[in-house]
Amino acid sequence: MALEGEFLLLGRLLFGALLLYNGYNHFANFETTKGYAEFKEVPAASVLVVASGVMLLLGGLGIVLGVYPVLAAGAVAVFLAVTTPVIHNFWAVSEDERQNEFTHFLKNVGLLGAALVFLSIGGEQWAYAVNVGLF
Repeated sequence: MALEGEFLLLGRLLFGALLLYNGYNHFANFETTKGYAEFKEVPAASVLVVASGVMLLLGGLGIVLGVYPVLAAGAVAVFLAVTTPVIHNFWAVSEDERQNEFTHFLKNVGLLGAALVFLSIGGEQWAYAVNVGLF
């Protein structure tokens, strides 16, 4: 019995839910998120927190629904590739913060891997998906 479509759907739902939750939190906890970005010396923190929240929301929604999956997964991959070393720079923090930042860094690297997998199959038809895309 082939379950590829069901496993892909489950993976999309799990990954997309995480992205949607984190995107939502960018807005629900805007001041906290902006403050953390400012602490990490992110320029134009307010604008970039909004932009990254939008990327996470649209990326998560696109992956869950199978709508423009190449753009959705690409946006998530860009977000993770850019923010991971900037926000979770474990090599540049105090010893007290190092393990926490390293854990978040590794988590984001794993999520980047998942985003790249979705990007690599974004041009194919997905089971249980809207299947609207560029290709």
